[in-house]
Amino acid sequence: DKAPLSKSLLLVPSAISILLTLLFQHYQKFFAYNLQAIKEDFQFWRLVCGRTICLDLKDTFCSSLLIYNFRIFERRYGSRKFASFLLGAWMLSALFDLLLVEIAQYIFGITINSLPSGFLGPVFALFVPFYSSIPRVQVAQVLGHFSITNKTLVYILGLQLLTSGSYIWILALSGLVSGICYNSSILKVHRILCVPSWVAKIFSWTLEPIFSSAEPTNEFRVGMGATVDIQRQQRMELLDRQIMMSQVAQMRRQRQQQGGMINWNRLFPPLRHRHNANYQDHRPSEQDTPPPTEVSEEQVARLMEMGFSRGDALEALRASNNDLNVATNFLLQH
Repeated sequence: DKAPLSKSLLLVPSAISILLTLLFQHYQKFFAYNLQAIKEDFQFWRLVCGRTICLDLKDTFCSSLLIYNFRIFERRYGSRKFASFLLGAWMLSALFDLLLVEIAQYIFGITINSLPSGFLGPVFALFVPFYSSIPRVQVAQVLGHFSITNKTLVYILGLQLLTSGSYIWILALSGLVSGICYNSSILKVHRILCVPSWVAKIFSWTLEPIFSSAEPTNEFRVGMGATVDIQRQQRMELLDRQIMMSQVAQMRRQRQQQGGMINWNRLFPPLRHRHNANYQDHRPSEQDTPPPTEVSEEQVARLMEMGFSRGDALEALRASNNDLNVATNFLLQH
């Protein structure tokens, strides 16, 4: 939904790649990214065909999954701005491909006549805004030290795509450099390499109705989040707040029925007498009595907004050494 360009890039090149691999293998030579033919025979059309369709199904599968994950940028920026980024990254990466091949030949003496085919440069370029603008949301933790986030799978797919060919590192490096140039507005390339408004209107009238999808109805709509991950996190936070407020209301009703203040001596004896390791039941002397802890009025106000009285909030914060989380937990649990 709201990503027709991503859907077209996911379906059309993948379908052509499968057809070329299974049925029309004799036409694969027209989609080879042959640099020697481009430089010596001036077959510049290979810059279009060779940098659009993958001839390796593994590359097709990995790039398709990455495009599916990167559809969040089209939802965030709009189809025209997303198409402008892909166009700019595609053109810049073509230039950097030729430069990196010449540099590799000059420094290392490596002669590279062809590179892996496909829409790989812009795909690697999308890792730049993905790294800088998509927030990390921890999903799980492995062995207590390694965090699994919502971005881990995307990086694993990029690593798998990077190791699928011998010279694909050139495409990855040129894509990353072009993504940095476009994303950081170096030399104002985002203003030069952009899709004109009239072209965007033509494609919105012709192709968008074909690749557009109906809005899903099985998910609760949240209008604040810019991405699906942010919306899910907001739903979880909203549910946590609702549970907390219901617990607060329940505890207020219980205290009203009991008609008394909370027995803080029962709840916080180790906290209030932490300074004396050999604590006994007798009353401590005035010399051993610690000075009263200064309580932040801001934290008192936050607890009062949750429905607790000022006296309970002050006692909880003093007993917990001004720790708002500990005070809140004790107020909710007792």
